[in-house]
Parts: sequence; structure tokens; C-alpha cells
Amino acid sequence: MSALLEIDGLVVRFAQPSASPIPLLGARRSIEAVAGVSLALEAGSTYALVGESGSGKTTLARAVIGLVPVAEGSIRFEGRSITAADGDGLRAARRHIGMMFQDPVGSLSPRRTVASIVSEPFRVHGGDVDLRQEVPRLLAEVGLPAEFADRYPHQLSGGQARRVGVARALALRPRLVIADEPTAGLDVSVQGELLNLMNDLQAQRGLSFLIITHNLHVVRHVADRVGVMYLGQLVEEGTTEALFKAPRHRYTEALLSAMLEADPDAPHMNVPIRGEVPSLIRRPPGCAFHPRCGFALEACRMTFPPASMSDRVHRFHCHNPVPMPEQAWERCSRDA
Repeated sequence: MSALLEIDGLVVRFAQPSASPIPLLGARRSIEAVAGVSLALEAGSTYALVGESGSGKTTLARAVIGLVPVAEGSIRFEGRSITAADGDGLRAARRHIGMMFQDPVGSLSPRRTVASIVSEPFRVHGGDVDLRQEVPRLLAEVGLPAEFADRYPHQLSGGQARRVGVARALALRPRLVIADEPTAGLDVSVQGELLNLMNDLQAQRGLSFLIITHNLHVVRHVADRVGVMYLGQLVEEGTTEALFKAPRHRYTEALLSAMLEADPDAPHMNVPIRGEVPSLIRRPPGCAFHPRCGFALEACRMTFPPASMSDRVHRFHCHNPVPMPEQAWERCSRDA
């Protein structure tokens, strides 16, 4: 597989409002919502970005589709840079990138019918299609009957509204779909139906997904690779299997320990996270997670950890990482 989306050293900054009513007297500073993130999404695969609110996941996704400016770094889609693309270049890239928004009902215009919503991408980007045939085909592809074309958003359930959003995202046959909290607000059974639909569409169309989510159960169900973000930085990434089996960053370990398992007899150790997420205005020095970490060293307070590798596909930034399972066993044996 080749990289469909490549992000290298991405930095997104937002200006802070001046504290002074007179602009010249107040220093205008900026905050980094995304601070040097690098990742690659392979064609036909699913990459999940996880982390608490305020970690920069959605900002990164918005940068990919050009909704927020990039301060530093680069974004390449299908081998072509879209970081500083002009209007036509960005428009061409967006034609191949679909977007599933977080609020399944709120992202749909209440004044438009389902047919109008699903056909919106054709009105924006053009295309010689017969909408009388294309809209029913798109609805059928996401499991909705053709008569839904005449309904309005308030006549849909949350799951049906989400399927309409998927149909709109698929309208132009994109190569990449960015899904922001795709299962938010849905019942567990409906979540499962939607995830199965996404898997089926990926198999049928060869789609790639970039998923933004808090839901680690979703990640385990659909993702090939996972990136863990904390305060704008990518602190760990790897294959889903490797990261769930042997997380190395202490933040990842804490997130995974908070997952509820279906088996009540399964061994479980909760790793607490102290305090709240710091403000980006006062980003802690060194590893930004150190004020909340029970395993922080002096080095954690001083410098951001360099990249370390568990293997060639599992990368993390931690001065005092979680021991690998075999390392933990060796340590227990020595202590005994």
C-alpha cells in the first residue's frame, strides 16, 4: 500500500486576543493547537486519532480540508502538496475528500430535503449526473429506501441522519473520508450498524478513513492504525493491535485502562489521570502530560521526549514508558 495522506511536522496556530484595548500596547501571542504532528494514512486503510477534548484532533482534520490555515509543515494528498494550494487546487483536492460531521442531525440543513442534502456536493463541485437516479442510488448504498429523499432532517432518527451524512460524503466518490466522532449520540446497536456500513463501504470502494473519536471501542473495531494526541502533540502511534496490546506512553495506558470490558472476570488495572487538561495558553514545558502523570521523571519536566520505537511501526514519545509485557515479567521475576 502507498500513503494516500502524508502529514509532516504540521503546526496550526491561533492568535490570542490582545489583553489591551489598544492593539499596539498588547503583545499579540499565539497558541499552537497542533504542534508538529507527522503521520501517514495508507490507501484503503483506516487511521484513528484519539485523545481527550482539546487535544487537537478536529483541528488537524480541519487543516487537511483547508478550513484552518497551516503555520508550518506540509500536507500531501495523493502525492501532491495541498498545504499552500490556491483556490482551484484546494477545490480539486476537496472533491476527493468526503467529510462526516460530528452532529448527525445538526450538520443537516433543517430547510432542505434529504435529496437536496445528498446532492449538495454536485451543486458545489459540478458534475454531469442525473440526480433523479444518483440520489436513490446513494441512499440505497447506505441502507435507506428511496422514499427518504423527500423527508426533512427532523423526520429522521439519529442513525438515519448519520446515514444521510454518509451518503452526502460519498456523493463524489472520494478516496478519503474524514469522520469526526461518527458514532456520537447513537445507541450502541446503531453504532454497530454504522461501523459495519463503514467497513462494507471500505471493502467495496477501497475507501480510506481518517476517524476522529473518543470511543476506543470504535477504534478497536475499525482502525488499522491509531494515533494518540495530547495537547496538540502526537505522543504515540502504531498498529491497533500493537497499541492496544502494549501501549508505551503513560497517557495511552491511562486511556486504555478506562475502557469498560464486556468480560467482568477479565484482569483490569485502572491507571488514573490526575487533574484536568491544561490550557494551551499555558502549555507545560517538556512532556505536556507530566503534571498529570504518576510516573513523571525530572526529564519529563524539562524536555519533550524524542521519538522511540517499539518496532518499526510503533512510535512513542515518553521518557519513562510503560514496560513491554516481557520486560514487566522479567522485572517481576527479579523482584521475587
